[in-house]
Amino acid sequence: MQEMTFYVGSEVGRLRQVLVHVPELALKRLTPSNKDDLLFDDVLWVHRALEEHQEWRQTLAAHGVRVHLLGDLLEETIAVPEARKHILDGTVDEHWFGPVAADAIRNTLDSLDGAELAPLLTGGVTKREIMELGCDPDSVTMHTLGMDDFVLPPLPNHLYSRDTSCWVYDGVSINAMRKKARRRETVNYEAVYRWHPLFASGYDRPGDGGFNVWYRGTQMAPATIEGGDVLVLGGGAVLVGMSERTQPQAVEMLAMNLFRAGSATRIVALDMPKARAFMHLDTVMTNVDVGVFTKYAGLGMLPSYTIEPGDTEKELKVTDHPPEDMHKAIARALDLDDIKVLTPTQDVHAAEREQWDDGCNVLALEPGVVIAYERNTTTNNHLRRHGIEVVTVRGSELGRGRGGPRCMSCPLERDPV
Repeated sequence: MQEMTFYVGSEVGRLRQVLVHVPELALKRLTPSNKDDLLFDDVLWVHRALEEHQEWRQTLAAHGVRVHLLGDLLEETIAVPEARKHILDGTVDEHWFGPVAADAIRNTLDSLDGAELAPLLTGGVTKREIMELGCDPDSVTMHTLGMDDFVLPPLPNHLYSRDTSCWVYDGVSINAMRKKARRRETVNYEAVYRWHPLFASGYDRPGDGGFNVWYRGTQMAPATIEGGDVLVLGGGAVLVGMSERTQPQAVEMLAMNLFRAGSATRIVALDMPKARAFMHLDTVMTNVDVGVFTKYAGLGMLPSYTIEPGDTEKELKVTDHPPEDMHKAIARALDLDDIKVLTPTQDVHAAEREQWDDGCNVLALEPGVVIAYERNTTTNNHLRRHGIEVVTVRGSELGRGRGGPRCMSCPLERDPV
């Protein structure tokens, strides 16, 4: 296989590069009245959350990981005229704003330079702010908004960069998001991957040393898939959770694209509960070493499906497995006799609390070494007793949107195992 700058060959191989986001303005926009619509469980103490995020980035860097910031990439991407047009086309639509307001808002945003525009695309814009920029159209939509209502809602969930795009072997999946509050995130990622100088020369050019594009963003809706449900197991295997956010038809399309390119040979799909507490697979189960997983006890055993290439490119071979064979199905995909599942022994209330606080949502730095939130002491100590090195960071504020270290990182380069 040709060496590539951007390649994620496993969940636990040495981590080389990640993409993260620091959503300072968006977090400041969270209020008790809008947090539910924006998919957060509570408002954050922003100063502490930013401290925690900086500590987490410094921990990554101390372990040799190169950290790319989405805000910087987005600002640089906007300098490309085609990218700017793509973002504004996808952000300001007359079906949302009405034709009068849409034209005026778009023209106003288009007049800003990248340093001014990028924070607004992620942090949102109020009616008051857009008027201060000289935009005051005589529009029905604008008349109905209060001065501090959002013309563009903030995108605080950009914090969880794993979900909107995820790298699977030699390509990227730019994901169509399930919830309205996150759909504009995809527009920003579409532009960054297609036009930012870091990625542009390799975009959809696998034969020329570039990378595949497995899933093409907003155009794939309503077949939604999110990166928190996608685990790259290595050796051509992928584990996918069909959760409240990821749909079977999306898994099917991802599988066909991976198989067609020869980048994967088998996918195990888990039929998960459709509930917020289990919103993504990585909130209840993650890979911590080769063939070793941490798993929330309350997940139990799930029906699963092994997906393999069919006789033609338009066909798949799908094998059903009963719940009791879930672990065996994953092991077979890895060519192992069995997998090791680490679930700490604790009472049901403590287990539920740690799962809610992202106890299972750990990020591997290399085989057997993970970053975890410090507050999940029972899970962390259980991992340590079984030979896993756990590097802890604070996360009391960052976790209020239901995401841990894995959720907050989109690996761009990770070694195979």
